[in-house]
Parts: sequence; C-alpha cells; structure tokens
Amino acid sequence: MTERLYYTDAYLDRFRARVVARTDEGRTVYLDRSAFYPTSGGQPNDLGGLGGIAVLDVVDEGDRIAHRLAAPLVDDEVEGVVDWARRFDLMQQHTGQHLLSAVLEERFGWPTVSVHFGATSATLDVPVDAVSMEALVEAEARANAVVWENRPVRVAFEDAAAATGLRKASERSGTIRVVTIAGLDRSACGGTHVRATGEIGAILLRRTERVKKLTRIEFLCGGRAVARARRDMEALGEIAAGFSASPDDAPTLVTRQREALDEALGAARALRGELARLRAESRHAVLVPGADGVRRAHVELERGDVDEVRAELQAFATLPMAVAVVLLREPAMLLVAASSDSGMDAGARLKAALSAVGGKGGGSPRFAQGTAPSREALTTAWHGLTA
Repeated sequence: MTERLYYTDAYLDRFRARVVARTDEGRTVYLDRSAFYPTSGGQPNDLGGLGGIAVLDVVDEGDRIAHRLAAPLVDDEVEGVVDWARRFDLMQQHTGQHLLSAVLEERFGWPTVSVHFGATSATLDVPVDAVSMEALVEAEARANAVVWENRPVRVAFEDAAAATGLRKASERSGTIRVVTIAGLDRSACGGTHVRATGEIGAILLRRTERVKKLTRIEFLCGGRAVARARRDMEALGEIAAGFSASPDDAPTLVTRQREALDEALGAARALRGELARLRAESRHAVLVPGADGVRRAHVELERGDVDEVRAELQAFATLPMAVAVVLLREPAMLLVAASSDSGMDAGARLKAALSAVGGKGGGSPRFAQGTAPSREALTTAWHGLTA
C-alpha cells in the first residue's frame, strides 16, 4: 500500500521513499510513500523525477500508485521531486473549480455534472440549455470576491455516514477526505488544493458552449488567467493598432467595419447578380433558335469561377425557350440550365449523362451540376448532352 503524502500536505514537493516493487524492467516502480498525485477525479497527474529519472505518468491502482519512468530505476531508496509549477497550477485550477461550482449552485441552482482540467484551460458542465453573459459575469464577480476574502481551505478526514453539508453526496463508505472552503463549500475530494482562496488567484470565465444537453463553461485560474488575459490584450492591441485607435475603442470600430463590409458585400452580390443577368440576356439574344424554337448554348471553359458560371446559367434559365450546357475543365464540372418551357429536365438529363460515365450529379429541372472521375469521362458526358 502506498502512503499518499499529498493527502495531508499538498505543498510537499520533495520526499524520500523506498521502492517496494518494480515492473517493466524497472521503468514502473511502486513506493512505500509518494507525494506524486495520480490522475484522478478529472485532475491530471503530477510530473517530476525519482532518483533523477523523469516521471512520465502516475497511475492510481487502488491500494498503490504506479510511477512510470523514462528509464529504469535501480536504487532502492530514492528522492522524489514533484514539478512544483505544474502542481501549484493544478491546485489553483482544482480549488478554483470547487469555488466556482459552489457559486453556480448558490447563485443559480446549477449543479456541476462533470469537470475537465486541460493543459491550458479547464471546463465544467452544468445541466442547463444556455448560460447568459449576464450570469457568467455575475458568477465570475462572486467567485473573485470570495478569492479576495482569502477564506481558509481546509482538508479533513470524516466518516462518510456522518459527513453532512456536502455539495454532492459521496458514494464512498468509511473514511472520506473532505475539502472545505469556509462558509461556502464542502466537497468529498482526493485532489490537491491551496490553503486559502487568495492563492487561487484571479478567476476568469471565458466562454460557454452547448455539449449535448449540457452547457460547458471554460474557466482559468491564477497564472493561467493572467497569461490568457495577456494574450487577449495583445490580440486586442493588434486589432486596435490596425485602426490607429485605443483598445477601448476597438470593439466599436470593429462593429462599424463589419457593418460597412456587410453592406459592401451585399452591394457586390447585387451587382454580380445584375451582371449575370445582363450576360445571360446578351448570350440568349445572339443564339439562333433551333427547329423546336429552343435557343441552345453549348460552352467549353478551360477554367472559371463556379459561382459566376452558376449565376449566369441560373439567370439564363429564366429566359424563354433556353437551354445551356457548360463544360468547365478546372475545376472539373458539368453544368446544365433549362427554362421551364424548353421541354428539358436539367437535373434528370445531367444525372443520366454522368451516371453513364461513372460520374455523379443532379439538381432541379431548371439547374443541375456534377462531375466525373476523369476529364475524358466528363467530355464524353458533355458530348452526350450537346449532341
């Protein structure tokens, strides 16, 4: 059985221990005592070194803890060194999650369904359809207020049957480890935590997303929050510099720029539509009607803008007694348009022509498009439509 030193002292980053078992030719070792936290409860494992050899993974195997190493360990007595920067970062995130979960339940009645601690950010899921920005800001403000109050965070061992006031009932029996944030939260938890809320540092709620029937809230605490705020500020500063404005004015300027761009794009679409109509009418006017009165346009293009070609063909199909077939070499495509009085179903004709050469395509009776496995096959389908 491994004595778990982190249970009683999360700040212990150096310890001595005795190797009691080895596997994998000494690359996995078991100690009589360990300060290395194994992956558990959503919190990632510690890293560091044992006897100068890097610890790659720490696995909870029930009564004992497995330490996966980068090389075989031959010593029987070793010094363990926990990567303190990583440990403290995870302590900030985990304690911050307890605080935030308690605030969300206190303020809105939202229990935390699940938690994930990632390398750069952490998330928790709550069983609601959406979380408004107002609620997010309120929760963030309340959580940071508790941080500034620097409330004690205490760890105690209690009998599960007698432990009361837990935010979430424990499914364990016997002795459980309870982490308490004074006046706010009591949770059964085996993770590592800071001694007081002030050590969590700033809590930043960044965004939410819908995940199945839950809403996922992304949060960062302490050093992560400061680093993320710095990156966000640098990005905002670059945007502001592009406008020769201050960061405070950037959001308004970006909104105005987007509105102006949307207006310009709308005008451009209208002009492209008008140009497509004029080109279609011009092409239709010079075509000589066949014996059946239908004007047929058979066009080969080495390359072209698909959107422009499509727009012109769709406009062409609105004109009387009109059929157009376009072979576009690059990108390889075959397009067909037919007016309602032409007697031709564009979708059906194109699908049949392409199916005969192993291609795929289709559409409506007025407009259709598709492609074939090769240029030769596409050309064969084209000849079938224009014969």
